[in-house]
Amino acid sequence: MHPNLSDEQRQMVSTVRDLVQSEFRPNAQRYMDGTFPWENIRKLAEIGVLGMSVPQEYGGLGLSVFDSALVLEEIAKGCYVTAMAALGEAGVQTRVIAHYAPKSIRERILPKVVTGECILAICMTEPHAGTDVANYRTNARVVGDKVVLNGVKTLISRAPEAGMFVVFTRIDGRPGREGIGCVLVEPGTPGFEVTGTFHTMGGENLHEVQFNDCELPIENLAIREDGFRKLLSAFNTQRCLNPSISLGLAEGAFEEACRYVRDRTVFGKAVGDFQGVRWKLADMYREIETSRAMLYRACASANPFPDPFLSAVAKITCNEMSVRVTSEAIQLHGGVGFTDEYAVSRFYRGARYGSLGGGTSETLRDLIGKRIMEATTFGDDLLNYSAPSQRMPSPAETAGFAMPAE
Repeated sequence: MHPNLSDEQRQMVSTVRDLVQSEFRPNAQRYMDGTFPWENIRKLAEIGVLGMSVPQEYGGLGLSVFDSALVLEEIAKGCYVTAMAALGEAGVQTRVIAHYAPKSIRERILPKVVTGECILAICMTEPHAGTDVANYRTNARVVGDKVVLNGVKTLISRAPEAGMFVVFTRIDGRPGREGIGCVLVEPGTPGFEVTGTFHTMGGENLHEVQFNDCELPIENLAIREDGFRKLLSAFNTQRCLNPSISLGLAEGAFEEACRYVRDRTVFGKAVGDFQGVRWKLADMYREIETSRAMLYRACASANPFPDPFLSAVAKITCNEMSVRVTSEAIQLHGGVGFTDEYAVSRFYRGARYGSLGGGTSETLRDLIGKRIMEATTFGDDLLNYSAPSQRMPSPAETAGFAMPAE
């Protein structure tokens, strides 16, 4: 258990860990063919996880980004597909609705998110616009008391299971970033269709969806103006929760590797008794813990959304660490690590997604570099960081070290 967590956080982590290790981890392989983990999602709903980021007034727990990161980290240790399935309820789409949508939409959607009745699918990427949000071609035209939506979105998680699609789109053809808004589309709406499926190396399926003169009630217009800024604000949350999954995958693979090198013997002694192997384990542990410190620091900056600089640094750090650690875990297993008989190959396949979703490492490195060049000092001016009144632990505190207060 991590030091300096509150009693409530410790209980939450313990409850999730018990569920994941007893029920999710032993059955994780069954979801590698693209099957949606409905059974696991229902169990997470029963213990309140799906309502973590939903305000209490709508039946949720109203917990922090840090709390959500702790939970997703634990889920990822056992089942990557389930962690990704739960990410939406903890991440962007739920928080966009909770913070920016009209009250009528919040009242209609959020209680159903808490119970697992309504899975939210966020639609951002287009065939010609991934990171380049300002180049969206999807357009929502307001006509009286209706909204008519046309366009294509791709690489969409959970499309067949979704009870509502949160679609970021151009509004009334307005150009540039200023023209971005958000509409909600229910499955079964005339003109809406799931048109393609892509199976990923991590096990989950992604989909393409099309909107052809898709007519929506004006009440489904969630964000009409300033959608780009609001999206980016909420997306900094994703840049803390995505790496929390990377962290959990690395921890899960590390635990598997430790068990294996203790039990496996070669040349008359345990694999872990060789100095070269012990050094690998030391480096893996060091990378995991330093990445954890950076991630928790980024989560601590949330008020209500994390600092963009810190979340970008945390995302790159955890994503790239996870690939290295899970790869080393396979290496420590030898040839059997390359098979589906051992979980380490599954951890590696999940880890490889981290640096692609939620902002690529290349894009975020550019963001970080620009912030550095704009800063006049290497300190608060660089980080633009001030702790919220309800601050989370600093990285030194979460690592268990004493450090002067900031």
